[in-house]
Amino acid sequence: MRRIRRIREKIVLHPIMTFVVLIFSVVLLSGILHFFDVNATYNRVTSTGAYATELVYVESLLNVEGLRFIFSNTVSNFAAFAPLSMLLIVLIGFGIMDKTGFLDTFFYLLTNRMSKRMVTFSLALMCILASIIGDFSFAVMIPFAALLFKYGKRHPKVGIICAFAALSCGVGINIVMNAVDASLIDFTLSSAHLLAPEYTLNVYASLFIMIFASIALALIITSVTEKIIAPKIGRFELDEDEDDSIGLSKREKKAIIISVFCGLVYVLIIGYNIIPGLPFSGNLLDNSQHFYIDKLFGYNSFFNQGFVFIVTFLFIILGLSYGSVTRSIKSHRDFCTSLSHSLDGVGKVILLILMASMFIFIFKATNIGPVVVAALSTLVHNSGFTGIALIILTFIVSAISTIVLPGTAAKWAILSGNVVPVFMNAGMSPTFATIVFRAGESITYALTPMMAYFVLYIAFMELYSKDDHDTLFGNIRHLMPYAIYTLILWLIILIAFYIIGIPLGIGSTPAL
Repeated sequence: MRRIRRIREKIVLHPIMTFVVLIFSVVLLSGILHFFDVNATYNRVTSTGAYATELVYVESLLNVEGLRFIFSNTVSNFAAFAPLSMLLIVLIGFGIMDKTGFLDTFFYLLTNRMSKRMVTFSLALMCILASIIGDFSFAVMIPFAALLFKYGKRHPKVGIICAFAALSCGVGINIVMNAVDASLIDFTLSSAHLLAPEYTLNVYASLFIMIFASIALALIITSVTEKIIAPKIGRFELDEDEDDSIGLSKREKKAIIISVFCGLVYVLIIGYNIIPGLPFSGNLLDNSQHFYIDKLFGYNSFFNQGFVFIVTFLFIILGLSYGSVTRSIKSHRDFCTSLSHSLDGVGKVILLILMASMFIFIFKATNIGPVVVAALSTLVHNSGFTGIALIILTFIVSAISTIVLPGTAAKWAILSGNVVPVFMNAGMSPTFATIVFRAGESITYALTPMMAYFVLYIAFMELYSKDDHDTLFGNIRHLMPYAIYTLILWLIILIAFYIIGIPLGIGSTPAL
């Protein structure tokens, strides 16, 4: 047994090398699929409201042109890779909060009178609701969860797994509409208007089912974390320089009050500037848009474009004000050192993100994802299924599609042209079709390395690993129980709402 274990340890690949193998595999696969002329078609709705058939085919990178494309675009793609810039900027904010002791004090006060299960439930629910801020939630909540568990004397990897699972499995749960939902509505309505030109969809159409799903999912994630993940990961051994005892002095209590007050003032200022119609308000909105959701999260919205820095600046205010009172920051040199604290030793993380960005970039260039999704879209269209069978088929199609094409809007652009009319012909509403689609993608969103923010999960697992035995697929296995229980939960919810006819939201039901 020991010999077998040693052999396994020798062949275990580091996540960086796993991405290298995946890159070469995708290039080779693209050449093979292109040689056999693999392609697919799907129906989309044009701006004039008519059907148009789109052909998508696999692009080969296994040639001179493909290699030239890879080498000439790798640097620019890495520089523009959103998770990298988000992570580095957010770590600056977390660095000063951590170095000054703000997080130590804050998390102590936060968890001192709460049970472990309540802390886990609160984290899971926060992550699910954080979908309102879109993908940026991954860059904020994963390091937050790691430090929350670390200062709560639990293994940071348990917090990382819990946060990433909640963010990913809750990707389709949006109590308040965000920018992704706004784009999905356009595709849904365009497809629905082919059969019912008068059909409308309000922003609260899925409110009831989303509230129920968010609470139920948070409870499930809590149970999986406490009963399966925490015992498996075990205890976290503190470094020698980390004091295991915590006590708050009068200066620390005063510092936390002042820093939180400064943070609240900043949040109120930002909040006032995203409220339209008040004197001197709305400065962070794109007032050229008609709907508030587009004003807040539109591409030209200052709030949307500057959200990363807005949050990071909040963290800097909290850390700086705390450090100034506790005297952990005595000069501008201390301030600068604190800002860079969390960036120490992230070289391996940056290399990991580089390889992940290359893999995602190359996979997208092959067009394999859209081809698979287009073929699955045609499967739904030709299935002839109705009722529960159609719900389950669409659910499975969405889950499979997410593995090769994680982008929600990109998937729905291909699927909606077939899925929405099929649902309507089966007597089910376009709103319900969209909800089934979003539920399906939440099952596999956490399991696919093609998802850009998956690498943040791997990177932070690597940061808090005490050995070199962590692997990419090993970290995926931690997420499998969450995916399985989320699948069961969503199928029960969807079928129950459909059979009983429970309203999905205000003015919306599963039936057409």
